[in-house]
Amino acid sequence: MQEHHVTVRRSARYYTLGPTDADVAQVWIVCHGFAQLAGRFMRYFAALDDGTRVIVAPEALNRFYVEATPGVHGPESKVGATWMTREDRLHEIEDYVGYLDTLSDTIFERLDRARIHLTVLGFSQGVATVVRWAVQGHTRPDHLILWASPLPPEIDAGAGAEQLTSVPRISVVVGDRDADAQRVLPRERERMDRLGLGYGLQRFDGGHHLDADTLRLLAVSPAT
Repeated sequence: MQEHHVTVRRSARYYTLGPTDADVAQVWIVCHGFAQLAGRFMRYFAALDDGTRVIVAPEALNRFYVEATPGVHGPESKVGATWMTREDRLHEIEDYVGYLDTLSDTIFERLDRARIHLTVLGFSQGVATVVRWAVQGHTRPDHLILWASPLPPEIDAGAGAEQLTSVPRISVVVGDRDADAQRVLPRERERMDRLGLGYGLQRFDGGHHLDADTLRLLAVSPAT
């Protein structure tokens, strides 16, 4: 038995919030976590919709029914999406990096990239997604926000860290009551320091979720 791959055309869904005209000063591309959908994820970013930003929420290409119970799935069944699994992982990564580059190119067909500040945010599983995109893709963010999850495991000296050092600003965000993120934070900070990645650490009083006040802070001032 031999394994093969073929490149196919498919549709990718994304949502936008905010204006897309000449008044835009910032673009935020925000990648959701495991089992989320982009439309629901976008609701957290209403706090940033002040007329100067456009927020773009791409949806992962792989959707599934979230309920683990077997049986017929009806209109009330919850659907989520995932950026990848371990199965055929390298092709999954290649596909979503290409997808996100294409989406960014599409957004900046209408906006002047040279005068716009681009923030890329990943939440939970989306952290690994945006880091791999920053390393392997051609889109260059001005600000990379890593919320509630560590760098993907393959990032190391000579394996992606050099591309990340060229990102002007990196923010790491952790909720004080996010037990999993807090547990790995000391090890992750040590790793990022070893790789020479300058970053700001932003904490907030909360768990494994986005926080409106923290988003506003990150939008206007460096993390501390």
